[in-house]
Amino acid sequence: MEIARDFLDLTMRMESGRHLPYFTRFEGPITVAVRGAPSPTLTTDLGRLLYRLRSEAGLQITQTNTSDANIIVNATTRRAIQKVLPQAACFVAPNVTTLAEYRLARRTKLTSWSSMKERKRITIFVPTDVSPQETRDCLHEELSQALGPLNDLYRLPDSIFNDDNLHTVLTGFDMLILKAMYAPELHSGMNRRQVANRLPEVLARLNPAGQRPPGKFQIYTPRDWRANMITALAPGANMNQRLKAAEDALRIATARKLSDVRMGYNWYAIGLLTERSDPDRAIAAFQNAYQYYQANSGTDIHKAQVASRIASYALHNGNPQMALDYIEPSLAAAIRGENAALLSALMLLRSEALMRNGMATDARAARVDSLGWARYGFGSERELKQRLRVLTGFSPL
Repeated sequence: MEIARDFLDLTMRMESGRHLPYFTRFEGPITVAVRGAPSPTLTTDLGRLLYRLRSEAGLQITQTNTSDANIIVNATTRRAIQKVLPQAACFVAPNVTTLAEYRLARRTKLTSWSSMKERKRITIFVPTDVSPQETRDCLHEELSQALGPLNDLYRLPDSIFNDDNLHTVLTGFDMLILKAMYAPELHSGMNRRQVANRLPEVLARLNPAGQRPPGKFQIYTPRDWRANMITALAPGANMNQRLKAAEDALRIATARKLSDVRMGYNWYAIGLLTERSDPDRAIAAFQNAYQYYQANSGTDIHKAQVASRIASYALHNGNPQMALDYIEPSLAAAIRGENAALLSALMLLRSEALMRNGMATDARAARVDSLGWARYGFGSERELKQRLRVLTGFSPL
């Protein structure tokens, strides 16, 4: 029942809250082609992603070189993307193939998702002049949207279809949603009621383990909470405005008893916004976030993200053992989540903590282990060290 509700909210609504009149997907085999200037890692990561979509979601999806591919991966630069959408790292659009076409067709019926009855041609625009992981993360996020849900839900703990962006690759839950979207019982052009009527038999067949009494009902995300969180984490407002928005969101979350991952994310945002101006307040916020994530299932990667912040604070304040206590259980989560940026940061913090505990040999080994992950996650070890220097106030090793 919960997954059915999530499915309908993901596939039949837009992020704005607007209901979609039709269920849409690609009908028949799906082809993907790459255009522009792809990096070697983009090519490799796309191949891995397509394999996962075939093996885990059961999609008939293959890469092609033909000009009539259903999905175009347009490999371009971050600057080119942000000339069109200043705050976007990457994006997806129907019925266009280039940024120039999108610029002309933007806000017209041609690029309107709500005007479609079936998906036939979609392009995703991803940057290749960023770290390999940033390119891969864009591939996962935008290709999954081209294929599937057009909405994100803050209440989902174990999904890339969440605006908190803490998951960077498609999860098992996401693969189930995509598999259900392409089930033979469904087809493009159905309305919400028609989809809802067929969904129980689809999910019973695809996910028999999920046939159990519903758990605690998660209320819909309040619009004012969502609006405040967007303000808090978007770069448009000044820091005081952003912090006030995060605090307003926290009051709403407390009043509405959002004790799930949304409360954790709210505290995490306050921690991020106060890291430089009020470190003591930031660490308290991060610890609150950690506790809320710990109280909810499917949040290992969330806890690992917060743990990296707490560990940085602990090292800054001369407490390497506290840093290790948070780092050690987080390494496996970063590996499972395929988050090289997070893993390399945790490893370098671990190296510093071990060095301060007098374990120089182990510290050097941990630093060496971090290098390969840093090149993929950040582009270079130098970039990783610069970011950690800002967080901790010291130069790692």
